[in-house]
Amino acid sequence: MFSIPNFPQAPLSDIFADLAAGLKAGVTVITPNRRLAIALKREFDGWQASREITAWHSADILPFPAFVERLYEDALHSGQSSELPILLTPAQEQILWEDAIGHSDTGATLLAIGATARLAREAWQLAHAWHLVPPLKNLSLNEDCKAFQDWSQRYEKATRRARQIDHARLCDLVGELCKYAVVSKPKRLACYGFDIVTPQQTALLIKLKEAGCEVMWVRPQPRSGNARRVACDDSDDEIRRAASWARARIEADGTVRIGVAVPEFSKYRSAIMRIFGSVMEPDVQQSLPGTTRRVLPFNASLGMALSAYPLVSAAFLILELGGQEIEFERVSLLLRSPFLDGAEIEMVNRARLDAQLRKRAEPMITLERLLVLIESDDGGASCPILVQRLSALAEFRKAKLSGLQTPSALTRVISEALRIVGFPGERVLDSSEYQALEKWHEVLAGFATLGCVVSRMRYSNAVSRLYRMVVETQFQPRTPDVPIQILGVLEAAGMEFDYLWVMGLSDDVWPLQPSPNPFLPIELQRAQKLPLGSAVASLELAQRLTAAWLSSADEIILSHPRHGDVHDARELAPSPLIANIADRELVLPVYASHRDLIQSASRLESIDDDKAPALDQALTGNGDVAGGTAVIKDHAACPFRSLAVHRFGAESLRTPHTGLDAMERGTLVHHVLAQVWSELKTKSRLDAISDDNLESMIMHATDEAIVRIHRDRPTTLSGRFAEIERRRLVRLARAWLDKEKARGGYTVIAIEDKRSIEIGGLRLSTCLDRVDEFGDGRRIIIDYKTRAPSENTMLGDRPEEPQLPLYLVAAEPAAVAVAFAQVKTGDMRFAALARDSDLLPGGKMLSESRPGDRYGSWEELVATWRTDLTRIAVSFSSGDAQVDPRKFPHTCRNCDLRSFCRIDERMRRTYTEQGDEE
Repeated sequence: MFSIPNFPQAPLSDIFADLAAGLKAGVTVITPNRRLAIALKREFDGWQASREITAWHSADILPFPAFVERLYEDALHSGQSSELPILLTPAQEQILWEDAIGHSDTGATLLAIGATARLAREAWQLAHAWHLVPPLKNLSLNEDCKAFQDWSQRYEKATRRARQIDHARLCDLVGELCKYAVVSKPKRLACYGFDIVTPQQTALLIKLKEAGCEVMWVRPQPRSGNARRVACDDSDDEIRRAASWARARIEADGTVRIGVAVPEFSKYRSAIMRIFGSVMEPDVQQSLPGTTRRVLPFNASLGMALSAYPLVSAAFLILELGGQEIEFERVSLLLRSPFLDGAEIEMVNRARLDAQLRKRAEPMITLERLLVLIESDDGGASCPILVQRLSALAEFRKAKLSGLQTPSALTRVISEALRIVGFPGERVLDSSEYQALEKWHEVLAGFATLGCVVSRMRYSNAVSRLYRMVVETQFQPRTPDVPIQILGVLEAAGMEFDYLWVMGLSDDVWPLQPSPNPFLPIELQRAQKLPLGSAVASLELAQRLTAAWLSSADEIILSHPRHGDVHDARELAPSPLIANIADRELVLPVYASHRDLIQSASRLESIDDDKAPALDQALTGNGDVAGGTAVIKDHAACPFRSLAVHRFGAESLRTPHTGLDAMERGTLVHHVLAQVWSELKTKSRLDAISDDNLESMIMHATDEAIVRIHRDRPTTLSGRFAEIERRRLVRLARAWLDKEKARGGYTVIAIEDKRSIEIGGLRLSTCLDRVDEFGDGRRIIIDYKTRAPSENTMLGDRPEEPQLPLYLVAAEPAAVAVAFAQVKTGDMRFAALARDSDLLPGGKMLSESRPGDRYGSWEELVATWRTDLTRIAVSFSSGDAQVDPRKFPHTCRNCDLRSFCRIDERMRRTYTEQGDEE
């Protein structure tokens, strides 16, 4: 791709011999990346052990960036240290770039300065690594490149004024320092595994040679590998086959080294780790918490962002809750986190507390509001450690988290805030968690050094900045040496294996797509042949890497998928770079999954699981079964649902919502109308009252209803929203009362009347919304709805809405009508079943309505209701627990117990069996 210095070459065995001579030999080996340096160190240690040597000096093998920093630090700690600029950390560089961009004319128009700064930093690094800075001055630049040039000048001026230098220019500085004796240079410098050498690196190597350092190239010993191409169905099949192949190889010989290279590693990392884990150790994937996990025989080179680790995520939840309003869903994670003090002792109580808070919390919540909710839900008694810790954090917040502070002071504040809540918890951390904690402390220490580029910041800005630092920190817990290494294709360059599998080599992936930096002229990147800077450069890089694979192992598998994933049904072809390699079938052993292992070791037996013990009402306190009429409604819908909800106590976790939901709006309407009728009492009073007095009565009832709901939803029902809701309720109530005026004379004899009823030996607590009585003694039961169901929902042997029929047969047997009162803007109406036609406006008697075709008289309908509801009550009391929805899948559509009863699996099995019979 470009001219590489003609340094002498040496075999790796000679370099190992020099390294074995110890410090007097003065040999340093540099590699392009850290992983290759670690692998080479391990190989040297194995070479020493094979010679039966028991102790030796650690080999001086390190990646190129670390070597450059070591030369700089030698000069920094010498007598010339006062003349050298201070090296910036990546986080410090980011802040200076953001400052340079933010103060520019173009920066004012940008929405994401942080992301732009990261891209500008990359362009700055490329420009220095590939010596693009001088040519930039002679080119005609587009708007993006001109903006970058302006930002670069501002950034360079700021660092020069503060006597600072970044990693992009450090190599050039070290090159100038090489001529001085204060820089401790090795006698011999061996460059191992370099496939790409930038002009900046070349210039430093030449200056080291001119300063008396012997520089040489060392390349891996080529192998006459046996390569084959393998076509797989899709990416999952490809990963699974690679994992099975790797397991078979290490089972045959545990000393072999296996490499698995993936061009798009970051995209498939999760799937690769999951599938390799399930193939290598099926039972590990299903281990219970607290069990000892064995070390898996593979390791991935690409770590995750430090923020993705649960321990670090919990730290940020604490810091964010202490400083600002955050989403309740995130607070829920914190309440159940194991990284708080008392998490083990109060684990069950905190889970219950979380479920209760969800019923009253807003989608966004503050620390103070959280404490109020916890205390009102009796969380102080059930979770005293949690309350004590959060209360202490609230006090600390008031005292220490306001105003501008230096980064070092904020570091102490952040550490203290975490200490106050008992982070990282009371249980012993496992190895990965402990390493993540160490890395967290390292990043936090790096945050403290930001004082040299920013004087003061607020706590909220500090947490945001720290979070960006953590997101940009890639972290992989250290593991023992394992035989299988999973790497990206660039990391695999220069590494030797006994077996190598390169996957994902379809024509749309390999060669890699070019990704030129938008802040550097495309023609300049193309002319300098930056890797991935153009299609030509990407092709050349892919050709060299492909050729290197074919000589880097004894067995090489190059695979590609025939099809995309579930979201991409395209047919894929192999990359042209591997199409000429013979496609040969690969026979692999079949490894059982964890489920297969359990099933093969089990003895199946069938039992009837649709019958629970009969209900013993003596054990239900006052004798009434909790749940009221919902017991009958749920049992009519599905016997298993009523068992799970009303005997097991199963309920779904609610999701806090913005504003009021339909149930809360309906409750407000109930409260308003109940209050109004408790004062009016009769139709004659409604007719006689003046409009002003009625308006005043409705306003008073509305205020009382809002106060009742406000206790649970103080944030929602306040301010402007409360006023809007008040006007809505007044309009609804007034419109409904106008509807009521069209009825004949009646008296409201029961309002929200709590009664204990009995049906089929089952006692239930109920609450009747309203019962009206006419002058001739006839009664009608009314239930308010903001959206009334049809009359047909009250009919059938398993009625969808059995509430009103149940009230009639068990509480008001003399009633001659039941009605849903739909209180809805623009559609005020009654949905009723009545014996007589003069009970409601526009009403029909039963014999004139469609249900009259099914029932000969009102008395027959009431008798049918009594029979059906009694049968349902007896079925519930006897323990009937069949998974038998009234109408599948309609009945199950809004049920939150589907994962409990497994209705979908049952119905799928039924359909399959029917298909087999056919």
